[in-house]
Amino acid sequence: MVCHDLTLDKATWVSKTFLPIANDNDNYVPQLEKTISFLLLTGDCWFLSAISALTFQENLMAQVVPMDQSFENYAGIFHFRFWRFGKWVDVVIDDNLPTIKKRLLFVSSKCGNEFWAPLLEKAYAKLCGSYADMHAGFPSEACKDFTGGVNQTYKLKEMNSAGHGDLWLTLNRATRCQSLICCWTYHNEGALVSDTGLVNGHAYSITGVTKVELNGSKVRLVRVMNPWGEREWNGKWSDKSDLWDRVSPEVKKKCFDRDDGEFWMQMEDFCSYFAYVSICCETPNFLDGDLKCQWNCMIYDGSWVAGKSAGGDVNHPTFATNPQYRIRVTVIDKKEPGDKNIVLSLMQKPQQGNRKEIRLHRTRLTIYKIPPGTPQGRLQQDFFQRNSPVKAEKTYSSERDHIELHSLEPGEYVIIPSTYKPNITADFALAVYTKTDK
Repeated sequence: MVCHDLTLDKATWVSKTFLPIANDNDNYVPQLEKTISFLLLTGDCWFLSAISALTFQENLMAQVVPMDQSFENYAGIFHFRFWRFGKWVDVVIDDNLPTIKKRLLFVSSKCGNEFWAPLLEKAYAKLCGSYADMHAGFPSEACKDFTGGVNQTYKLKEMNSAGHGDLWLTLNRATRCQSLICCWTYHNEGALVSDTGLVNGHAYSITGVTKVELNGSKVRLVRVMNPWGEREWNGKWSDKSDLWDRVSPEVKKKCFDRDDGEFWMQMEDFCSYFAYVSICCETPNFLDGDLKCQWNCMIYDGSWVAGKSAGGDVNHPTFATNPQYRIRVTVIDKKEPGDKNIVLSLMQKPQQGNRKEIRLHRTRLTIYKIPPGTPQGRLQQDFFQRNSPVKAEKTYSSERDHIELHSLEPGEYVIIPSTYKPNITADFALAVYTKTDK
């Protein structure tokens, strides 16, 4: 995802102290109000939408942006925390920010004396390698680094009307369990802003869902926020829509406001004009109809080493040399057939520091059920020749964070992370979430 692009060639690095907008009332700690919005001048709208979603979740924000920092009696440095492949890491930066003519070059708050957002962006740029390494991406990547949670992306074009209904229920659950929810529009040729008011190929955040009654029927609405703080949807249920005059005064007062950049869309319109939705939550609760369910999580650090533990695809005779992880699924009370009780997240670790130089390999997870009485220890090649996998994606994924959801019967299983080709050296982390009895 690419929006606009500027370079640092003409930038001047200026301490926040010397910016003309700086004053004695400067804020480092975010105020977490809806009115927070940002002016985007670079190609990282994917990151900006993740920041926007983060501001609506105070507890998650406090994990990333430690609240015990201010511009009072400070030494010119700040620290932020990001989740990286199984652990939280601290990133420390100074307060020099890139400017042109003493105006912040990249992310800036419309409230001129708030600096936490550009400082957060600088810390994330350091994590990625540089500002240039942040050019182009998807919001789900930043949301993962903000939470360490479960990421699920939905491709709206592949959904029918029933799928739209299921997605709305998922969004409803996600908004109630501290999720970061982002979405992005199709990248169409032509003007930057379409006739609908939506920006082409642009990332937004989702801040709420609701139902309103209109002419005796329930209408599903999705509340969307443009992190630019402007450029809003102008169709049905937009700020200027007369449909708001046809609902009860109580509903209008509760839902309708004119905060810049935030607007409502009917679910059907949303699914027509947006290409993807990504949801990131600390636990997989948003995937389950019961938000009170409990999940256990185990994270394993692993690696494929050429000539030793990089056996390649299941069709290769060296498949058994791949890393193996045994898990046990306990009896659970499934409410519906096919309810998911295991979530897997395979995360490829970078071999070098710069994000844009990271090579993502084609990977897959294959799951086999282990018959009772099978000895402990590594399974050999003959086991995989005699048994068929119970779960295996048809295609390989080249995503940094590959997610799979499965419904497994009680028993013991082995999970095999593999690359498509053998003899590839790479590091990974595997997160295994299993649903437990209450």
